[in-house]
Amino acid sequence: MAKPNFIFILMDDFGWTDLGCYGSSFYQTPNIDRLCTEGMRFTDAYASCPVCSPTRASVLTGKYPATVGITDWIDSGGHLHPARGRLIDVPYLKDLPTSEHSLAKALNEGGYQTWHVGKWHLGGPGHLPEDHGFEINIGGCHAGSPGGGGYFSPWSIPALQDADVPDGAYLPDYLTDRTIELIENRDDRPFFLHFPFYLVHTPIQAKEEKILKYKARARELGLNQDEALEECELFPCEHKKTQHVMRRRFQSDPVYAGMVESMDENIGRLLQTLEEQGLIQDTAIFFTSDNGGLVTSEGSPTCNAPLSEGKGWMYEGGTREPLIVRFPGGVAPDTVCTTPVTTPDFYPTLLAMAGLDPIPQQHCDGINILPLLEGDQELDREAIFWHYPHYGNQGGTPGSSVRAGDYKLIEFFEDNRLELYNLREDIEENHNLAAELPDVRDRLHDMLVAWRQSIEAKIPQPNPDFEPWQ
Repeated sequence: MAKPNFIFILMDDFGWTDLGCYGSSFYQTPNIDRLCTEGMRFTDAYASCPVCSPTRASVLTGKYPATVGITDWIDSGGHLHPARGRLIDVPYLKDLPTSEHSLAKALNEGGYQTWHVGKWHLGGPGHLPEDHGFEINIGGCHAGSPGGGGYFSPWSIPALQDADVPDGAYLPDYLTDRTIELIENRDDRPFFLHFPFYLVHTPIQAKEEKILKYKARARELGLNQDEALEECELFPCEHKKTQHVMRRRFQSDPVYAGMVESMDENIGRLLQTLEEQGLIQDTAIFFTSDNGGLVTSEGSPTCNAPLSEGKGWMYEGGTREPLIVRFPGGVAPDTVCTTPVTTPDFYPTLLAMAGLDPIPQQHCDGINILPLLEGDQELDREAIFWHYPHYGNQGGTPGSSVRAGDYKLIEFFEDNRLELYNLREDIEENHNLAAELPDVRDRLHDMLVAWRQSIEAKIPQPNPDFEPWQ
């Protein structure tokens, strides 16, 4: 077949179980569920970081965040970094270097028109989508959220402040409108649409009719009878030391549910446009997220259970993500893949699907997963790595981790604690096997240390002014 079109949908703060096809009984996502039945659902897909900017950099570079040098969300104003607790956050890049040969550049050079629509959060002027190979940029700027203006216009997002829309327009609808215009007015080249929704990042805002719908649904399911939030430990970082982690026990927030449904509806509109334009059979669609759902802070609007914790944490809830790939003629419908994959894999995979030569010096951490999409169940990879030397704004502490086979090891830098889990038997990460399986623990730890040394990963240092508050 000719080079396929690509639509890469990257959700923001979207959890592993935030879809019907991934187990949610509260959120309704029929259009995404349709992608599942028409494509492949990955059970063990991972974001390369438990927060946003590093994962976004990984998509575009084919590298782990620590390889790129962007290891935390880009705090362009320097308001919270370096965060301090027992340790001091390490420094990191605040812009995606233009020396990186981005996925958009590679596809553009390979004959693709390249469009970015939505959130960027990888730097400001000189480091925007148009500086990284995108011919068109709609909505991408330094900001990581809709900001004080929220999702209803007029927006405070700098790139959209001149948008010609009536007051009260909902941001996801507007961005989808613009995306549909791009598809309808495309040229003869195949297209790469990089579509990172601002949803479901805070502020948690939805249309009133959807809020009312899910309030009624919560009552019908009896979800309004129990206390959904549990007040837990104090935060481990100084800037939030007087606040308690608030863990959500189950999915029941009607506003968040309304946001999820709006996302699903707009993806449905996108699918309808592809059908109307005769493109549905020629377009590969990827759907995933940049990190886990918000479970422990900022209103804690969702729950990732059975996964532990969420955004900003080294546990599965922070990094395990939904991944759905629909690729007619290349991916069998209604299939499931259990092989672990990670964000840097997208770069070499899209090149392979486009029939373009790999760029191994660029996507050095990614592996082409096209064989998985074609039905294989194994990759020639020993392990997947994470390095997050920061205090998550959601309660997590600095650490690194590695997954090899069924086992995952986490090293926490505050006390050098090691935790080992068999994820096939213990997806909740309840049973730490570090003491029971010292050979596995030491083997994985040696792998993790060697990897960190190979990329010269930065390790946070003790805070000399630390005074315990817990």
